[in-house]
Amino acid sequence: MKKPKTGLIIIDLIILSGSYVFMAGMKPVMVSYLSPKYLIGFGITLFLWLFSSFYFKKYQITRKEKPTFLIQNIVYPNIIALAFVTFIIYAFNTTFYSRMMVLGTFGVATVVEMLFFSIYTYLLVSPEYSAATAFLEKPPTAADLRLLKKTVTHSHLHVDAESLREAIVDECGEKAEAFINGYVNLEDDRTLITSTITRFNILRQPDYRYDTIINMRRVNDVRYLNKFFEAVNHKLPQHGTFIGCAETSEMRKRRILRKYPPVLNRIAYLGDYIIKRVFPKFYPTRGIYFILTRGNNRVLTRAEILGRLYSCGFGITEESYVNGLYFFVTKRIKEPSFDLNPTYGPFVTLRRVGKDSKLIKVYKLRTMYPFAEYLQDYVHKMNSLENGGKFKDDFRVATSRAILRKLWIDELPMLINLFRGDLKLVGVRPLSQHYFDLYSKELQEKRIKFKPGLIPPYYADMPETLDEIQATEMRYLDSYEKHPLRTQWRYFWKALKNILFKRARSA
Repeated sequence: MKKPKTGLIIIDLIILSGSYVFMAGMKPVMVSYLSPKYLIGFGITLFLWLFSSFYFKKYQITRKEKPTFLIQNIVYPNIIALAFVTFIIYAFNTTFYSRMMVLGTFGVATVVEMLFFSIYTYLLVSPEYSAATAFLEKPPTAADLRLLKKTVTHSHLHVDAESLREAIVDECGEKAEAFINGYVNLEDDRTLITSTITRFNILRQPDYRYDTIINMRRVNDVRYLNKFFEAVNHKLPQHGTFIGCAETSEMRKRRILRKYPPVLNRIAYLGDYIIKRVFPKFYPTRGIYFILTRGNNRVLTRAEILGRLYSCGFGITEESYVNGLYFFVTKRIKEPSFDLNPTYGPFVTLRRVGKDSKLIKVYKLRTMYPFAEYLQDYVHKMNSLENGGKFKDDFRVATSRAILRKLWIDELPMLINLFRGDLKLVGVRPLSQHYFDLYSKELQEKRIKFKPGLIPPYYADMPETLDEIQATEMRYLDSYEKHPLRTQWRYFWKALKNILFKRARSA
């Protein structure tokens, strides 16, 4: 039998005491209920509250609780305690109780308890998958790189295809088995099918022994996810296949909203969002995140999953939603990037092509999901460019932060680059290497002669297609080369006019 959690007992007593003080402070006359006389009644109430709570096992939370937990383990013991207190009031005609105080204290405490326990039990203590995970990646050390290069040989144990199919069905369901069977031959001895959350089980495999590696465990449960992907990359030959699965943030949201009744489900999702998606991104609250969640069951967006895969040397072949899971099929296309400075917080540093082809670090507020910067090539292949030269239907941009782009708030940190001398006030937009490669060779050569700018000529001419954008930038650069100050002055006021009066907006 599971032992009661001391922390929950203390918090519950604080909730009851706080509810009593709250009710005592509702009216000036009620302050008398904080006197020693009435505190005797509260002490008896406290005893009965604890007795019924222990009897109904309120503080013995298991790994997977049903929604009825709130009724059976919170409402029932509170009603029993209230019944005993009511009996004392009427049977003994006590003078240290008030019906308003009793009903109010029990009512407020029960509501607060239900809110607290719903968040704590379902979102923090009892994730469906209990594997310990970490939110932030650590850069690979020299020992990690040596470990990746070390080959471990072992005998190959043959497992018949039918047993594998049954194991896959048990792990992820029949539809997942059918999906995987459509990509690989389960009888092929060069296919490794595993269900692991540790890279150790990948690293112990011999180099290039398998053409396909399939992991049936969600990547949400893998500790140091990039290192796991890097290990898979090293074990596969070039163009080898890696198949995995995950629960995306959108799937998680739908699951939480379906799991709880209306109103409560929104409260539960808000708590989940704040604790698991906001807290880890800020240094002061990151420690609180790990204390509350122990790093369990991390939240990953589709963009972050794909971005991590690309950063670790994989190209995406197929994506599919099967049996409540998001499956991805990838090919090994290169060595991992081994990014030593991954960014996860609200501020992001982006590598952009500057003067003389030097890569400069441009500072911005994050509007895309983490690791989304690695997906430019993938998004370009999947979607065409829309008016203004931006990618159409760009799933990398967080919906909640799109307003930052519309109002240029995300570009405010670029003032740091302006003061440092990386950028000038008016100039061509600093581009990523991928976007830079889409430009004509002539414009590329012209661009790298000058510093990029904070306000691009785009806002002066408002071009729509990529060809029109290139023509605009070429005209600006030709003019700037001949008359720098005059060009800067003219383009600045023209861009400002379009922004203020023609509602030109960043996209």
